[in-house]
Amino acid sequence: MTPAAKIAFIGSHSVRKTNAVHSFAGAVGRSGRSVEVGREVIRFNPLGLNEGATPEAQLWVIMAQIQQELELRSRADVLVTDRAVLDNFAYFLRATGGEDPFDVKPLVRTWCKTYDLFVRLLADVPLIVDGVRSTSDKFREEIETILNAIVPIYVPSDRLVTIRASEITEDFDWDGLLVRLVGPPRTGAPDPKPVTLFPTLWD
Repeated sequence: MTPAAKIAFIGSHSVRKTNAVHSFAGAVGRSGRSVEVGREVIRFNPLGLNEGATPEAQLWVIMAQIQQELELRSRADVLVTDRAVLDNFAYFLRATGGEDPFDVKPLVRTWCKTYDLFVRLLADVPLIVDGVRSTSDKFREEIETILNAIVPIYVPSDRLVTIRASEITEDFDWDGLLVRLVGPPRTGAPDPKPVTLFPTLWD
């Protein structure tokens, strides 16, 4: 099969990425195309997360992200990922104090070219207490600052869409984004229906 059109929803934590991913995937399915969803790999990290994550823990996340995308890349017309190498790289840089002890920058730069579109969700919603992710505003602000610095370096403006997290509701209209990614709906596809967000505490 031809590799899927790949769209990544990126940002810091608790910015409704997971809801957006499933909502957009539903819109893809209703357009008559097959879709696969890549889950946020950090939840499976055996080495730790949040403020105390080590450089090795964040390296594991980057490698696991790439592995997952390789496994899913030819299973459907569209691959929608919950995070990308790029925002995982932001957490890596935070853990390393901005250094690159494993020389992953060339890999990140090259892998970013494999995404057809990035959707960055901006953190304008409160942090969620879910027992897993950090509830420190300072920590999230640090990640947002790093993203502000690296997104323009690794993502061309014509492959980036920015949306405020507060806009991601069950009424969000994905049609424009879908057309931008894969073109108009296929002939015979059912008419779009309202999207119901998947309830989750993880994003």
